[in-house]
Amino acid sequence: MDDSAEEISRDVALVGRIESVPTLLRVLCEITGMGFAAVARVTDGTWIACSVRDEISFGLLPGGQLDVNTTLCKEVRFSRTPVVIDQASTDSRYCDHITPRTYGIESYVSVPIVLSDGSYFGNLCAIDPRPAKVSEPRIVAMFHHFATLIAVELENARRQYLVQAALLGERAASELREQLIAILGYDLRTPISLIALNSQRLLAKAQDPAAVARIAGDIHAGVKQVSTLIDHALDFARGRLGCAIHVKPALVERMDEALFSVVTEIQTGFPGREIECQFDISRPVQVDRFRVLQLVANLLSNALVHGAPDSPVQLKATTTADSLVLQVSNQGPPIPHGSLDKVFAPFWRSGTSAQREGLGLGLHICAQIVQAHQGRLGVSSSADAGTVFTATFPQAAAGPANALLQ
Repeated sequence: MDDSAEEISRDVALVGRIESVPTLLRVLCEITGMGFAAVARVTDGTWIACSVRDEISFGLLPGGQLDVNTTLCKEVRFSRTPVVIDQASTDSRYCDHITPRTYGIESYVSVPIVLSDGSYFGNLCAIDPRPAKVSEPRIVAMFHHFATLIAVELENARRQYLVQAALLGERAASELREQLIAILGYDLRTPISLIALNSQRLLAKAQDPAAVARIAGDIHAGVKQVSTLIDHALDFARGRLGCAIHVKPALVERMDEALFSVVTEIQTGFPGREIECQFDISRPVQVDRFRVLQLVANLLSNALVHGAPDSPVQLKATTTADSLVLQVSNQGPPIPHGSLDKVFAPFWRSGTSAQREGLGLGLHICAQIVQAHQGRLGVSSSADAGTVFTATFPQAAAGPANALLQ
């Protein structure tokens, strides 16, 4: 066993799931007359209470910890033999021992809990500030039997935990497979079909320059859509595999120019729609340029798809003393209040829009990008103010060093 917080929490929970343990501890206290009994997880470095019966206000709860060096359980773990004390103050072996003196106890029992493979889990122990006749063979045998029973039940609980974890892992893998199949079966097939169709049209109208230019634009937009879908799918898959989006922040001198380039590209896919820009970027910013532009493209596309078609989408970018703030807003039906906490979840789509665009991963990827920059991404939505996404990227406070870069 290791002493990681995860392992300790798991073992405490597993013992807590064994229904017989509280009864066993109650029986021990009733038969011995002792007021405190516990199942403890014991290693070389830790003593953790997993289940407790406390009738003497010792003050220890499940998950509570004692300094293992102040307990006799460490000696039991080393020797794998029980320690039994009827009255510590008159016992030549333990009258000056640190454990009775530290905790003010007279009677004490601790027996090892050893699993079938020989590994040491911990101790079944009991204490009381009063003397008790606990060295009788029948009492010690009872502790041994109960420790063996707890070991068996603990192994059963561990096996059940592993089976459940495996089932959950398989279920998650199955869901991911279904999601990726859906991506390949619908979302990627649609733009690829449009590209193929437009390629045929382009060949048929090769003598009409205007038609060729128009169809070529449609093909370009389709290719861009496929590229975006693949990027989103890969980012999502990396996240599900535990590989968070990686960013490489670097100094970007003219962020406004980079943002204008994204706006121009996005508008080619939404002819007739207007994007209003308002930039007040007074200094260079430290961000991953590619990822921030990806975020802006996702937010703009989302606003154009779901916003009112007769109202412009607004992009604002400002620098403050310690932040770069990007804001994308649109008019149109507001996101229901109960859905605001779901918009950044993967595969979420607004119930207010009849359009099925992309994978429903764009906003999720946006949240991951901002998180990778240690920033904040929020959303507000109302009928009056419209829907507003605000991304804040922390920056070093402006000062003389930054001023030299302007």
